[in-house]
Amino acid sequence: MTNDQIPVVILCGGQGARLREETEYRPKPMVEVGGHPIIWHIMKIYGAAGFKKFILCLGYKGHLIKEYFMHHRSLTNDFTVNLGKKGGISYHGREEDDFEVTLADTGLDTMTGARLKRIENYIDTDTFMVTYGDGLIDLDIDDLLAFHRSAGTTATVTAVQPVSRFGVLEFNDGKRVTSFKEKPQVRGWTSAGFFVFNRKVFDYLSTDEDCVLEQEPLINLANDGELSAFPHNGFFFAMDTYREYLQLNSMWRSQSAPWRKW
Repeated sequence: MTNDQIPVVILCGGQGARLREETEYRPKPMVEVGGHPIIWHIMKIYGAAGFKKFILCLGYKGHLIKEYFMHHRSLTNDFTVNLGKKGGISYHGREEDDFEVTLADTGLDTMTGARLKRIENYIDTDTFMVTYGDGLIDLDIDDLLAFHRSAGTTATVTAVQPVSRFGVLEFNDGKRVTSFKEKPQVRGWTSAGFFVFNRKVFDYLSTDEDCVLEQEPLINLANDGELSAFPHNGFFFAMDTYREYLQLNSMWRSQSAPWRKW
């Protein structure tokens, strides 16, 4: 099976409460980085690896995501409108990405596991990808997929070692500082999203709106030996706060965006 046949599910339903400066009037996936919604960047990351089929799980202000994709061509191109009897619109500029995008309402207050379960009927392959609508990465997705297939588990999660938000220091019994590191990587591994799942994962999920993917489903998968971790030592950045929104936009403006592979 080639990448263009494998669906990519993006969880887009959260309210983004910690980014209220930007999410008061639009959902977090529509918050812009470099003039484009962050969901556009996520789709371009997958598109660069040959993925073309996307399923978006909508919730909070999902109608704005629908409107964006319904009018995507006119929003991203110059065009000429013929107001006469012939009518019609002529578009100028770049070719559109050859993406197929399914937009599915999965409930306003639905948690991540239930959102995923509710789009089960849209998954027509055994293997599919899942990620969140707010994280950017310089991941080699082909390597991730190959790792998942070789691991033979139901689920694979991309694991990262995030950078601490604060400087870390060590000191001796005399309270003399012996080491100071400005925002080092933390020692533990955390989930970056960017999952690979087999259809068996749906057996671990429920349509009940309080089903949280990161809680009982992943815990049970781990207990059953059905969850693998793909370590990623490169760039990963989740946009959870206004400060992180500014940082991502600064990277894009300075042409130092590690996730840009297109």
